Amino acid sequence: MHQAIPCSNTRAWPRPADLSAPPPLRQSGGVRQVVQDNPVVVVGRKGCCMSHVVRRLLLGLGVNPTVYEVPTEEETAVAREVFGSGDATFPVVFIGAKLLGGLDRLMAVHISGELVPILKAAGALWL
Repeated sequence: MHQAIPCSNTRAWPRPADLSAPPPLRQSGGVRQVVQDNPVVVVGRKGCCMSHVVRRLLLGLGVNPTVYEVPTEEETAVAREVFGSGDATFPVVFIGAKLLGGLDRLMAVHISGELVPILKAAGALWL
């Protein structure tokens, strides 16, 4: 008969790498430079579940969006840069260097069938 392997609390088991989220993007030019350099950009709070939903929706369509994660202490500064005021709702989506809107606007455009043509026009989809 086989003997059970003893359990040891002292052994550290390796953790799998989290491949579901890219590392946060930080550039010296700020959000505006990132938006100008990439066809699809998602700007959201660090660790926000809604940013994850936006990213997964775009990945499901075949788009690999650039994700700009905003640390809590920089939210007001980034909101001023993006919206011109300190009040902001994250996440926001930029397609083709133009502000599309938040998750609600992205879902509305997707359900109406307008999202894929917008992504194609921005060069984010080649289908």
